[in-house]
Amino acid sequence: MRKHYTHEGLGEDQLAPDPIAQFTRWFHEADDSGVVEPNAMVLSTADAEGRPSARTVLLKGFDARGFVFYTNYGSQKGAELAANPHAALLFPWIALARQVIVQGRVEKVGRDETAAYFRTRPHGSQLGAWASEQSSPVDDREVLEQRYADLERRYPEGEGVPVPPFWGGYRVIPESIEFWQGRANRLHDRLRYLADPAAPTGWRVERLCP
Repeated sequence: MRKHYTHEGLGEDQLAPDPIAQFTRWFHEADDSGVVEPNAMVLSTADAEGRPSARTVLLKGFDARGFVFYTNYGSQKGAELAANPHAALLFPWIALARQVIVQGRVEKVGRDETAAYFRTRPHGSQLGAWASEQSSPVDDREVLEQRYADLERRYPEGEGVPVPPFWGGYRVIPESIEFWQGRANRLHDRLRYLADPAAPTGWRVERLCP
């Protein structure tokens, strides 16, 4: 299968001064264009031996500090980030022939920030965070459903659910952010911001061959 891209390009003169402003622009364009879950991103991590793994997660916030997602600390990604606190994010906005690739180090967000986000989650999602020992083997689905039912009786709708101590947020602090725009004849535009303390904006831009 082969797709011929006919989208407009991305030139250096079109870029925002910093990558977060550029990401914000593209993120809103993806949302306005009807991209399904534009905050869905592929998170890639690696263990202490460098063996990679990847999965799709949801971006739950971003600003000048970085890109935030939430998960169980005991999950595979949590264990890998504990051993190797670096990650890559990929936003595949295929309908627009666009990708954004973020690479950087990772740190946990503070518990206050985690608690504030947890309180915004639907009640069922709050219970689900307690019910699932993420990435651990389970005998069958009935075990999960029984755990959830027990929690539902303990914390009925309207009653506050405490934040699980084993669950929280991670922030990917970008060291590079690449904006990829598909172009005709496979001559795609790839413009990458690299963190550079000596640059006026703290970032420098380079063009990569497609």
